[in-house]
Amino acid sequence: MSQKTARKKAVARKDMSKMQWTLKEIKRNWVAYLMVAPYMLIFTCFTVIPVALSILISFTDFNMLELPKIVGLDNYIRLFLDDDIFLLAAKNTFIFAAIVGPASYIMSLMVAWFINELSPKIRAIVTLIFYAPSISGQVYLVWGTLFSSDAYGWANAWLMKFGIINAEINFFQDADWVMPLCIIVALWTSLGTSFLSFIAGLQGVDRALFEAGAVDGIKNRWQELWYIVLPSMKPQLMFGAIMSITSSFGFGGIVTALCGFPSVDYAAHTIMHHLEDYGSQRFEIGYSSTIAVILFLVMIGANMLVKKILSKVGE
Repeated sequence: MSQKTARKKAVARKDMSKMQWTLKEIKRNWVAYLMVAPYMLIFTCFTVIPVALSILISFTDFNMLELPKIVGLDNYIRLFLDDDIFLLAAKNTFIFAAIVGPASYIMSLMVAWFINELSPKIRAIVTLIFYAPSISGQVYLVWGTLFSSDAYGWANAWLMKFGIINAEINFFQDADWVMPLCIIVALWTSLGTSFLSFIAGLQGVDRALFEAGAVDGIKNRWQELWYIVLPSMKPQLMFGAIMSITSSFGFGGIVTALCGFPSVDYAAHTIMHHLEDYGSQRFEIGYSSTIAVILFLVMIGANMLVKKILSKVGE
């Protein structure tokens, strides 16, 4: 496109309103908009509208049987000033997210980097081995058996055999053990979608960049990783970060499967559990929407922080 043509388009755009210009663009590219319309419709109906409704309902008292009653900021005041269980749940959630999120992210990247160096056939087998725990339906059965509360549990059996303990430990009903074990299980199952995206990103790095890097003074593999590999796969890094954040803040399923609901002394009670408690059992929809909005804002903030950190990669 010549500069003259571009200048004419810019002038024409100034002469019409933003709405007119948008309608003109839609008419000109109607086939593309038609193709994306089904996705946008589904995304709007099942994501945008529910989020907007949740924000609105969070300012009401709503029990699904009566019409909502507007209460303003009462739900938010109650959540932060009167709900001790929520504060405990928030603490547990942030501890879990601070450990599992970065650890699983770095572990996924390092394992993917290692697997990428293998031959194609071996790479496929090793990828399946590492990815299998994240999709296996028996993962909780394995850990439940390993830390079973009776002497037939492997952990109890070995600890008693070596004389470390004299009586069985009910691991998943002991407040001192619940959180550490859930964190370990979460890490063990964390090599999921982000792990595969990292492998795909590593496969797409242009090999010519390594030769150019060697000419420019890159001397070892760590410098290659920082200055060549990571900048070349920023989309995959961002996708993996979003998946890690989402899973680390929404890990309630692990605790419920291993420890029941609620966990003993609320030792592993999370924001997701609190949301489920008020939304699915007590049917205090207004209050549960308030919890959901707070979790949504926390995850948005975490995503923005990670995006800022990733923008520094390669500098």
